[in-house]
Amino acid sequence: MFTREQASLIKQEFWTTFGKYMSPIPSAEGNRINWVNYHTRVKNVYFRMDAGAKSAMIYIAIQHADPGIQELYFEQFLELKELLHATLQEEWEWQLHTPTADGNVTTRIYKEISDVSVFNKDQWPELISFFKQRIIALDSFWENAKHTFHALH
Repeated sequence: MFTREQASLIKQEFWTTFGKYMSPIPSAEGNRINWVNYHTRVKNVYFRMDAGAKSAMIYIAIQHADPGIQELYFEQFLELKELLHATLQEEWEWQLHTPTADGNVTTRIYKEISDVSVFNKDQWPELISFFKQRIIALDSFWENAKHTFHALH
């Protein structure tokens, strides 16, 4: 088991490694991009990646404070579901209005893998591969879909 500080340092090392690995890869527009901290440029819509002790997840988070607005964004993503899944080349899970640990409510569209640990460096190649193909596909999807969301905010 790791102390909180050790765990934080290992995670930081992983994300730094991932960022360096991804840095030469341009966005769908051909620009330099910070893949680890991807900016959708739409308020309350985020692309997130998380790696923990037992699993890893990549997801689209809709984090507007108003659940009704979250639902509007979610419905807009549903309109684009076929495009999203075709671009990702897989189906993702869809969750509307999920409570978070901090007492808020979020909406997620996500893909998760189990039995991997960011604390096991031997599994980093598997984690990097999991995140790489999906964040690149999300970027490609977003290049085609973002204009729909700019009208909502």
